Amino acid sequence: MKKYNLGGSFLLQYDALMDPRYQKLLKSLPRGSFEIGAWWEIPQPLVEKAGLKWRGRYPWDWRANIGFSTGYTPKEREKLADVYMADFKKVFGYYPKSVASWFIDAHTLEYLYRKYHIVASANCKDQYGTDGYTLWGGYWNQAYYPSKINAYMPAQNQQNQIPVPIFRMLGSDPVRQYDDGVGKSRQRVVTLEPVYKFGGGDSTWVNWFFKQFVEGEPTAFAYTQAGQENSFTWDAMAKGFEIQMPLIAKLRDENKIRVETLAASGKWFKDHYKLTPATSVTINNDIDTSSKKTVWFDSRFYRANLLWQNGTLEFRDIHLFNESFPSEYETKKATTNECSFFTLPIVDGYVWSNADKLAGLRFEAILNGNEILLKGGDPLITSPASGKLHILWPLKPGYGSLVIEMDEKNIMIRTERKKRLNWFLDLAVADNAKLPFKDIGKKQIVCEFQKMPYKLTAIKGYFKKSTKDAGFKVYPENDGLVLNMMSASN
Repeated sequence: MKKYNLGGSFLLQYDALMDPRYQKLLKSLPRGSFEIGAWWEIPQPLVEKAGLKWRGRYPWDWRANIGFSTGYTPKEREKLADVYMADFKKVFGYYPKSVASWFIDAHTLEYLYRKYHIVASANCKDQYGTDGYTLWGGYWNQAYYPSKINAYMPAQNQQNQIPVPIFRMLGSDPVRQYDDGVGKSRQRVVTLEPVYKFGGGDSTWVNWFFKQFVEGEPTAFAYTQAGQENSFTWDAMAKGFEIQMPLIAKLRDENKIRVETLAASGKWFKDHYKLTPATSVTINNDIDTSSKKTVWFDSRFYRANLLWQNGTLEFRDIHLFNESFPSEYETKKATTNECSFFTLPIVDGYVWSNADKLAGLRFEAILNGNEILLKGGDPLITSPASGKLHILWPLKPGYGSLVIEMDEKNIMIRTERKKRLNWFLDLAVADNAKLPFKDIGKKQIVCEFQKMPYKLTAIKGYFKKSTKDAGFKVYPENDGLVLNMMSASN
């Protein structure tokens, strides 16, 4: 980092904070370019100094009910925060501005904001079951303001949000991470982390990732986090860092990216956005000969993922957000070694799939009495106005174009056609998928997930229950379709 004049953030777990070797090393760094903050895993020395009993197998135990704040009562969480902050200030002379972890409960986050005035946090990428931690269906990348009762759930209103932006970590592969491991007990990892041979440790992947990061449409702003857990040690991460650091420096010198600390990003976010903005991650070209392309769109109301492959298009994922959907860990502590955070599914291309059948809401048409997949060329993806994403997909053969427009509240689909086309969307799911649909009406789908009711509404167009499985179909009216994505938060 010094070699390439790159600053960054070092977030310290409590045992590292109290180690004189780390204190000496990090105190020597210039504060203008390096930030020292808090990493919110809970090791034995912190628990015992807070007057609590250590329940772990080792001095650092990564289980969700031991090594994370979710494993403690709200009052115990406050004690842990007070001890950490007091000792951090003794060592460095100030309180940290950033506190991050794979996941932090909302009670702890708001306490750290109110009492210690933190300005930024971060959590893990979306993942299913990795290391026993599931974060699924949330704001996919960039950053969001969380609900006061659920740190994983984006808030819709200022009065119900914690005013600390949470940035998503690790630089997830936008094409592969989502469904890598379908049909198995847990996902594999494809991220910018330098220890991974396919991912952050591979020069082809890294150059592809940053090219798409710089060139793909972000709607508001593009963001990624580069870095690694120290416990992997230098031998495992050296190759990846030596690939990434000169490339990051080159892009900075070309004024294509800005490199900054987590705290600086948190302050920038708060200065620019009072509510969670709409953003996107756009992959115009995949690695090597793959034809896949994808867009992740996020707002304070929903997320949606479009995937192109082999000339076809589908919604691989749609989840709705509701600030009143509480986390089960908000008032009580976790009692098992695994931890799960969810939002409200409409389309889930991972959970509703198996090794034999991938789920998705696919673009289809009726041709000569048969239902076929729509086929098209390369999409053109732009953001013509703040908070709006515009996708133009040329159709084959000679049917004009499909236009998809997404803003923070709606998904709008229409065609610019040259000849008649009976198009629709069809949700396919694997056998025995557990679906949330309680009633599929003409203008509304009524859902329930973990006792939370929500709905999807067609302002224009209509729904029909699928006859071949438990999914649904969506048909346009006058060649247009408008889906309201605020229905979960009304």
